[in-house]
Amino acid sequence: MLAIFRKSLAHPPEELNSPTATHWKKETKQPQEILRDFHLAHPTTSFSASFSGGAALASAGAHERRTLLQQRLFCSVDDVYCMFLGRLDNLSSLIRQYGLSSKSSDEALLVIEAYRTLRDRGPYPADQVIKDLVGSFAFVVFDNKAGSVFAALSSDGEVELYWGIAAEGSVVISDEVNLVKSGCGKSFAPFPPGCMFHSEGGLKSFERPMNKMKAMPRVDSEGAMCGAFFKVDSSAKINSMPRVGSAANWSSWVEKP
Repeated sequence: MLAIFRKSLAHPPEELNSPTATHWKKETKQPQEILRDFHLAHPTTSFSASFSGGAALASAGAHERRTLLQQRLFCSVDDVYCMFLGRLDNLSSLIRQYGLSSKSSDEALLVIEAYRTLRDRGPYPADQVIKDLVGSFAFVVFDNKAGSVFAALSSDGEVELYWGIAAEGSVVISDEVNLVKSGCGKSFAPFPPGCMFHSEGGLKSFERPMNKMKAMPRVDSEGAMCGAFFKVDSSAKINSMPRVGSAANWSSWVEKP
């Protein structure tokens, strides 16, 4: 899967930009070039959707079920789009929890429903909702009406996800490492397992939500500085009251200064 968002839609950590990005800028590509490379790599199974706000979503082999971990799903409901990779082991119980039809629901539709419930009605912390998703997964949600981006990666390490910065500053998210590396040059990094990212709330662990994210410098095989490796700082403590009420949803989970 591939997701590209203009920097006005998504605000990734500054450390994702390589300290030597200007020097290595010739290695980065424009979003349309990265999207073209994705289609060239999947000439018979890929499709994509582009949006006027500066977003593009692409998938290959959607709904193919060669194995559960290779399952790739793509769906949309009321202008909310989801690309899902992997599986949820507790899908049946979550379908009942959210009142969905078991005959027509899959993991991508479940994630959209959870997102919409939290966005519109549910005063539930986002980290607790993601903890309820049991399995191996990566997903990207794009809310076209709200102009917001949400992505998450399970903590078990079975599914990989990568992100980076394209030539003009767009955020690129994909499970294909070579696609991100070739498009983003030195400004790329693995997406940290057990974490979630929102275009407004930033990057946060859903396993240890009260701990801060720490950016560690990355150096490639040539000794060049790359986008940082992100991990949870296990010693950090955030001394603040947790959010309550309608603010504690997927659209806003970070305490404002």
